[in-house]
Amino acid sequence: MHFMNSVVNFFRDGGVFLYPLALIFVVGVAIAIERFVYLTRETVRNRGLWEALVPALSAGNFKQALALTQDSKASIATILNYGVARAASARRRDDVEKAMDESLLEVIPRIEKRTHFLSSLANVGLLIGLLGTITGLIEAFSAVATANPADKASLLAASISVAMNNTASGLAVAITLLLSHMFLEAKTTSLIDSLEIASVKFLNSITERQVDPAPAPQAGVPRPGAAVRGAT
Repeated sequence: MHFMNSVVNFFRDGGVFLYPLALIFVVGVAIAIERFVYLTRETVRNRGLWEALVPALSAGNFKQALALTQDSKASIATILNYGVARAASARRRDDVEKAMDESLLEVIPRIEKRTHFLSSLANVGLLIGLLGTITGLIEAFSAVATANPADKASLLAASISVAMNNTASGLAVAITLLLSHMFLEAKTTSLIDSLEIASVKFLNSITERQVDPAPAPQAGVPRPGAAVRGAT
């Protein structure tokens, strides 16, 4: 109960600018949690699907690989679905690569979605905190100008202390959201890198199956050129 009273008094004394700061903080935390859950889930899904696809790709069983990608909701499934479908029909590396590049353009925006909002919200929160402090200082000096001279010092100190609550709150919101943004950016980059690596491995597996090495000449069988020279 004492904690709730302290929070209520903090918002009441801090001024109206603490309310948009609280809203920014709640929205930012909600975005950070949603992005963290999404990126973690996609990482687990992609890893599981890729482990299931490796045996099918190694055996050249594109029908089984296509069935696996169509049944999965992972982001890597969208990319490989394009590639497997094109590989089953064309099997040319250039065609498959173009199809997978097209799918990357579809998948990457979903992975990066809303993460950049965190840095913007952090900057806005910091500026609102500074604005609240400046506004509070203006009100404090205006009140001190008409106050009893004996009470001016204590009144000014109390007013400045309350005004600084806005700056402290703005900094707390900005630091929290910026750290969340840095963490999620690193997680997003790691996920995108894993998708690109999986795409390259998939293309390499197709290329390896396309290249059939020339059979080595059997022992005891003369080469055509040697037979001609022997006849002359």
